[in-house]
Amino acid sequence: MRLLHVHSGNLYGGVETMMLTLARESAGRSPLIHEFALAFEGQIASELRSIGVPVHRLGEVRARNPLSVIRARRRLGKLLRAERYRAVICHMPWAHAIFAGVVRRGGAPLVFWMHGASRGRHWTEWWARLTPPDLAICNSRFTASMLPKIFPRKSAQVLYCPLAIPDSHPTTAENLALRDELETARDAVVIVQVGRMEALKGHASLLHALARVRDRNWVCWQVGGAQRPQERTYVEGLGRLAGDLDLGDRVKFLGQR
Repeated sequence: MRLLHVHSGNLYGGVETMMLTLARESAGRSPLIHEFALAFEGQIASELRSIGVPVHRLGEVRARNPLSVIRARRRLGKLLRAERYRAVICHMPWAHAIFAGVVRRGGAPLVFWMHGASRGRHWTEWWARLTPPDLAICNSRFTASMLPKIFPRKSAQVLYCPLAIPDSHPTTAENLALRDELETARDAVVIVQVGRMEALKGHASLLHALARVRDRNWVCWQVGGAQRPQERTYVEGLGRLAGDLDLGDRVKFLGQR
Protein backbone atom coordinates (compact mmCIF):
# COMPACT_ATOMS: atom_id res chain seq x y z
CA MET A 1 0.00 0.00 0.00
CA ARG A 2 1.75 3.14 -1.24
CA LEU A 3 1.13 6.41 0.59
CA LEU A 4 2.34 9.82 -0.55
CA HIS A 5 3.06 12.43 2.14
CA VAL A 6 2.95 16.07 0.97
CA HIS A 7 4.77 18.63 3.10
CA SER A 8 6.71 21.88 2.89
CA GLY A 9 10.08 20.47 4.01
CA ASN A 10 11.83 23.77 4.71
CA LEU A 11 12.08 23.41 8.52
CA TYR A 12 13.01 20.55 10.81
CA GLY A 13 11.09 19.91 14.00
CA GLY A 14 8.54 17.58 15.52
CA VAL A 15 6.52 16.98 12.35
CA GLU A 16 9.63 16.12 10.36
CA THR A 17 10.97 13.88 13.13
CA MET A 18 7.64 12.04 13.17
CA MET A 19 7.66 11.53 9.41
CA LEU A 20 11.23 10.22 9.45
CA THR A 21 10.41 7.83 12.30
CA LEU A 22 7.31 6.61 10.48
CA ALA A 23 9.22 5.94 7.28
CA ARG A 24 12.24 4.33 8.95
CA GLU A 25 10.35 2.07 11.35
CA SER A 26 7.84 0.96 8.69
CA ALA A 27 10.52 -0.24 6.29
CA GLY A 28 10.29 -4.00 6.00
CA ARG A 29 7.86 -4.28 8.91
CA SER A 30 4.64 -2.90 7.47
CA PRO A 31 2.58 -3.24 4.28
CA LEU A 32 2.68 0.56 4.06
CA ILE A 33 5.20 2.08 1.65
CA HIS A 34 5.83 5.75 2.39
CA GLU A 35 6.91 8.28 -0.23
CA PHE A 36 7.27 12.02 0.20
CA ALA A 37 6.62 15.04 -2.01
CA LEU A 38 8.36 18.12 -0.59
CA ALA A 39 8.38 21.70 -1.76
CA PHE A 40 11.74 22.66 -0.28
CA GLU A 41 15.09 20.93 -0.22
CA GLY A 42 16.06 20.69 3.47
CA GLN A 43 17.25 18.43 6.23
CA ILE A 44 14.18 16.17 6.17
CA ALA A 45 14.68 15.46 2.44
CA SER A 46 18.32 14.53 3.03
CA GLU A 47 17.53 12.26 5.96
CA LEU A 48 14.73 10.50 4.12
CA ARG A 49 16.94 9.85 1.11
CA SER A 50 19.71 8.55 3.39
CA ILE A 51 17.45 5.67 4.49
CA GLY A 52 16.32 4.91 0.94
CA VAL A 53 12.89 6.58 1.03
CA PRO A 54 11.66 8.11 -2.27
CA VAL A 55 11.51 11.91 -2.14
CA HIS A 56 9.82 13.85 -4.96
CA ARG A 57 10.77 17.50 -5.29
CA LEU A 58 7.88 19.85 -6.06
CA GLY A 59 9.89 23.06 -6.11
CA GLU A 60 9.96 25.99 -3.72
CA VAL A 61 6.57 27.59 -3.17
CA ARG A 62 5.96 31.17 -2.09
CA ALA A 63 2.31 32.12 -1.76
CA ARG A 64 3.18 35.67 -2.79
CA ASN A 65 4.51 34.24 -6.07
CA PRO A 66 1.54 32.63 -7.86
CA LEU A 67 3.82 31.21 -10.56
CA SER A 68 5.71 29.13 -7.97
CA VAL A 69 2.39 27.74 -6.74
CA ILE A 70 1.28 26.83 -10.26
CA ARG A 71 4.58 25.10 -11.06
CA ALA A 72 4.55 23.03 -7.86
CA ARG A 73 0.94 22.01 -8.42
CA ARG A 74 1.74 20.91 -11.95
CA ARG A 75 4.62 18.76 -10.69
CA LEU A 76 2.39 17.09 -8.12
CA GLY A 77 -0.33 16.54 -10.72
CA LYS A 78 2.18 14.92 -13.07
CA LEU A 79 3.39 12.64 -10.24
CA LEU A 80 -0.16 11.58 -9.38
CA ARG A 81 -0.87 10.75 -13.02
CA ALA A 82 2.31 8.70 -13.32
CA GLU A 83 2.08 6.81 -10.01
CA ARG A 84 -0.71 5.07 -8.14
CA TYR A 85 -1.11 5.85 -4.43
CA ARG A 86 -3.61 4.40 -2.00
CA ALA A 87 -3.92 7.83 -0.40
CA VAL A 88 -2.22 11.22 -0.37
CA ILE A 89 -1.60 12.85 3.00
CA CYS A 90 -1.20 16.62 3.33
CA HIS A 91 0.61 17.53 6.53
CA MET A 92 -0.42 20.81 8.16
CA PRO A 93 -2.71 23.54 6.72
CA TRP A 94 -0.04 25.00 4.43
CA ALA A 95 0.39 21.82 2.39
CA HIS A 96 -3.35 21.19 2.33
CA ALA A 97 -4.06 24.76 1.20
CA ILE A 98 -1.56 24.60 -1.65
CA PHE A 99 -1.99 21.03 -2.87
CA ALA A 100 -5.34 19.53 -1.74
CA GLY A 101 -7.13 20.63 -4.89
CA VAL A 102 -4.55 18.86 -7.05
CA VAL A 103 -4.96 15.66 -5.02
CA ARG A 104 -8.74 15.86 -5.32
CA ARG A 105 -8.55 16.21 -9.09
CA GLY A 106 -6.09 13.33 -9.23
CA GLY A 107 -8.67 10.98 -7.76
CA ALA A 108 -6.67 9.59 -4.81
CA PRO A 109 -8.24 9.70 -1.32
CA LEU A 110 -7.24 12.94 0.39
CA VAL A 111 -6.01 12.87 4.00
CA PHE A 112 -5.29 15.90 6.18
CA TRP A 113 -2.87 15.32 9.09
CA MET A 114 -3.11 18.02 11.74
CA HIS A 115 -0.12 18.33 14.06
CA GLY A 116 -0.90 21.43 16.07
CA ALA A 117 -3.66 23.54 17.56
CA SER A 118 -5.56 25.77 15.17
CA ARG A 119 -7.73 28.85 15.53
CA GLY A 120 -8.97 28.76 11.93
CA ARG A 121 -7.93 32.35 11.33
CA HIS A 122 -4.69 32.03 9.35
CA TRP A 123 -4.82 32.41 5.57
CA THR A 124 -3.59 28.85 5.11
CA GLU A 125 -6.50 27.56 7.21
CA TRP A 126 -9.03 29.60 5.25
CA TRP A 127 -7.59 28.29 2.01
CA ALA A 128 -7.43 24.70 3.27
CA ARG A 129 -11.12 24.85 4.22
CA LEU A 130 -12.03 25.05 0.53
CA THR A 131 -11.13 21.37 0.06
CA PRO A 132 -12.42 19.14 2.88
CA PRO A 133 -10.45 15.89 3.20
CA ASP A 134 -11.79 12.36 3.03
CA LEU A 135 -10.06 11.64 6.34
CA ALA A 136 -8.58 13.87 9.02
CA ILE A 137 -5.88 12.61 11.38
CA CYS A 138 -4.95 14.51 14.55
CA ASN A 139 -2.00 13.85 16.82
CA SER A 140 -3.95 14.27 20.08
CA ARG A 141 -7.46 14.68 21.42
CA PHE A 142 -6.67 18.34 22.10
CA THR A 143 -5.66 18.88 18.47
CA ALA A 144 -8.78 17.01 17.37
CA SER A 145 -10.91 19.43 19.38
CA MET A 146 -9.53 22.24 17.19
CA LEU A 147 -10.22 20.53 13.85
CA PRO A 148 -13.73 22.09 13.50
CA LYS A 149 -12.01 25.50 13.35
CA ILE A 150 -10.85 24.44 9.87
CA PHE A 151 -13.29 21.72 8.84
CA PRO A 152 -16.57 22.21 10.78
CA ARG A 153 -18.25 19.04 9.53
CA LYS A 154 -15.30 16.66 9.62
CA SER A 155 -14.57 14.26 12.47
CA ALA A 156 -11.02 13.24 13.32
CA GLN A 157 -9.13 10.05 13.91
CA VAL A 158 -6.57 10.49 16.70
CA LEU A 159 -3.21 8.90 15.95
CA TYR A 160 -0.42 9.58 18.40
CA CYS A 161 3.09 10.15 17.11
CA PRO A 162 5.06 6.93 16.57
CA LEU A 163 8.03 6.38 18.84
CA ALA A 164 11.10 4.35 17.97
CA ILE A 165 12.32 2.18 20.82
CA PRO A 166 16.15 2.24 20.84
CA ASP A 167 18.05 -1.04 20.67
CA SER A 168 20.32 0.14 23.46
CA HIS A 169 20.52 2.95 25.99
CA PRO A 170 23.48 5.18 26.83
CA THR A 171 25.79 3.72 29.43
CA THR A 172 26.46 5.43 32.72
CA ALA A 173 29.87 6.43 31.42
CA GLU A 174 28.33 8.00 28.31
CA ASN A 175 25.82 9.92 30.42
CA LEU A 176 28.55 11.22 32.71
CA ALA A 177 30.69 12.18 29.71
CA LEU A 178 27.78 14.21 28.31
CA ARG A 179 27.34 16.02 31.62
CA ASP A 180 31.06 16.81 31.65
CA GLU A 181 30.90 18.05 28.05
CA LEU A 182 28.00 20.36 28.91
CA GLU A 183 29.54 21.49 32.22
CA THR A 184 26.68 20.04 34.23
CA ALA A 185 27.16 18.77 37.80
CA ARG A 186 26.73 15.05 38.12
CA ASP A 187 24.18 15.36 40.91
CA ALA A 188 22.04 18.03 39.19
CA VAL A 189 18.55 17.29 37.91
CA VAL A 190 18.67 17.86 34.14
CA ILE A 191 15.56 19.37 32.57
CA VAL A 192 15.57 19.10 28.77
CA GLN A 193 13.30 20.95 26.36
CA VAL A 194 13.54 19.91 22.71
CA GLY A 195 11.86 21.89 19.96
CA ARG A 196 12.06 24.49 17.26
CA MET A 197 12.85 27.98 18.41
CA GLU A 198 9.59 29.87 18.26
CA ALA A 199 7.40 31.35 20.96
CA LEU A 200 4.49 28.93 20.69
CA LYS A 201 6.79 26.19 22.06
CA GLY A 202 6.68 27.84 25.47
CA HIS A 203 10.37 28.37 26.22
CA ALA A 204 9.67 31.58 28.11
CA SER A 205 7.00 29.90 30.22
CA LEU A 206 9.51 27.24 31.25
CA LEU A 207 12.11 29.87 32.19
CA HIS A 208 9.62 31.73 34.36
CA ALA A 209 8.66 28.44 36.05
CA LEU A 210 12.30 27.56 36.69
CA ALA A 211 12.87 30.96 38.26
CA ARG A 212 10.40 29.96 40.98
CA VAL A 213 12.51 26.92 41.92
CA ARG A 214 15.95 28.46 41.49
CA ASP A 215 16.86 27.23 44.98
CA ARG A 216 16.74 23.61 43.75
CA ASN A 217 19.67 21.77 42.16
CA TRP A 218 18.78 21.73 38.47
CA VAL A 219 20.19 22.60 35.06
CA CYS A 220 18.09 23.19 31.94
CA TRP A 221 19.27 22.10 28.51
CA GLN A 222 17.50 23.84 25.63
CA VAL A 223 17.93 21.70 22.51
CA GLY A 224 17.08 23.17 19.11
CA GLY A 225 18.69 25.66 16.80
CA ALA A 226 17.41 28.74 15.05
CA GLN A 227 16.49 28.02 11.43
CA ARG A 228 15.20 31.43 10.35
CA PRO A 229 16.32 35.01 11.08
CA GLN A 230 13.39 35.67 13.42
CA GLU A 231 14.30 32.56 15.37
CA ARG A 232 17.83 33.83 15.94
CA THR A 233 16.34 37.00 17.39
CA TYR A 234 14.03 34.87 19.54
CA VAL A 235 16.91 32.81 20.95
CA GLU A 236 18.83 35.96 21.78
CA GLY A 237 15.76 37.22 23.65
CA LEU A 238 15.53 33.97 25.62
CA GLY A 239 19.14 34.39 26.66
CA ARG A 240 18.40 37.88 27.93
CA LEU A 241 15.32 36.62 29.76
CA ALA A 242 17.36 33.92 31.51
CA GLY A 243 19.76 36.63 32.67
CA ASP A 244 16.95 38.90 33.83
CA LEU A 245 15.49 36.01 35.86
CA ASP A 246 18.89 35.46 37.50
CA LEU A 247 19.20 31.93 36.14
CA GLY A 248 22.80 32.52 35.12
CA ASP A 249 24.50 29.66 33.29
CA ARG A 250 22.00 27.10 34.58
CA VAL A 251 20.11 27.38 31.29
CA LYS A 252 22.24 26.10 28.44
CA PHE A 253 21.26 26.75 24.83
CA LEU A 254 22.75 23.80 22.96
CA GLY A 255 21.52 24.54 19.45
CA GLN A 256 20.83 21.80 16.91
CA ARG A 257 22.01 18.35 18.06
